Amino acid sequence: MEPIVTAENVSFAYPGTSQSALRNVTLRIPAGKRTALCGHNGSGKSTFFLQAAGLHQPSEGRMLWGDSPYSYRSAALRELRQRIGLVLQDPEHQLILNTPREDISYGLRNAGFSEQEIARRTAQSLAAMGLEALADTPLHHLSIGLKKRVALAGVLVLEPKLLLLDEPTAYLDRASERRLVDELNRAHDSGITVVMATHDMDLAYAWADWVIIMDGGRVVMEGEPTAIFRDRAALLALGLEQPLLMELWQSLPSEAAGEGAAPRTKEQFKRFLSERVR
Repeated sequence: MEPIVTAENVSFAYPGTSQSALRNVTLRIPAGKRTALCGHNGSGKSTFFLQAAGLHQPSEGRMLWGDSPYSYRSAALRELRQRIGLVLQDPEHQLILNTPREDISYGLRNAGFSEQEIARRTAQSLAAMGLEALADTPLHHLSIGLKKRVALAGVLVLEPKLLLLDEPTAYLDRASERRLVDELNRAHDSGITVVMATHDMDLAYAWADWVIIMDGGRVVMEGEPTAIFRDRAALLALGLEQPLLMELWQSLPSEAAGEGAAPRTKEQFKRFLSERVR
C-alpha cells in the first residue's frame, strides 16, 4: 500500500509538560483507504492528527507527504493545509462565522478563490450535505449533528486529498451517525483518503479498510480490521472492547461458522444466519 502520509519515529511533547504525547511513532496512512485510528482518550490520536496536518512539528523524527518530508516554512504549510482537511471533535472550536453559508465560504475566500468560484463551490457543498434549507440559519440554532456537518462541509469544499476526522460521531444519535458515515463514504468514493480517530470499536470494524491502534502515545497494533479485532486478548489488555459482531462470530461453534469471512456489518451477519437457518 502506498502511503499518503508517513510518520517516522515521531515524538512530541506539549510545551510545559514533561510527558511525551507521542513516543517514537512510526506509521503509514495508506492512500485511498478508509483508516480508523483507535484508542482511548489520551492515547495520542488527536496529537497525531495535529502532526499530520502540520499544526505541530515533531520534537524528534519527521512527517512525510508521499515521500517528501514536511517543510514548516509558511508557504509550504499553506500548500500542505490545502491538501489536508482536519475536522475537530467539537465543531464549536471550528465554526467561526454566523451561518453555514458564511462559514463554508470562509476557507475558500481565505485561500484566494474568486467570488464566483466561492459562490459555486459553497452552493455545491451546501447541496451535497443537505444544508441548503439551513444555509442562512444562525449556527447557534443548529444541533450538534448539523454543526458537525457544517464543519465537514467547510473542509470538503476545499477539495483536500486527505481528510482527518477526530471522533466525528461523538455526541451524535444513531441516525445522525449513519448520515455522517454515509457522507464520509461519499468523500472516500470521490477519491479522498479518509482517516477517522475513534474509540468506537464497532464503528471501526464495520467501516475501516485499515486499523491503527494507539496507546500511551505509541502505535501498538495495525492491520486489516478482521486481523486486528479477532485478537480479543490483545484488545482486552489495552482496555478496549472487541466489536460485538466479532465477539458473536467467535462464540459460534467452528462447524457453524464454517470457513467464511467474519461478517463486519449487521446485514452480513443477518445473511449468514438466514443461510444457516434454511
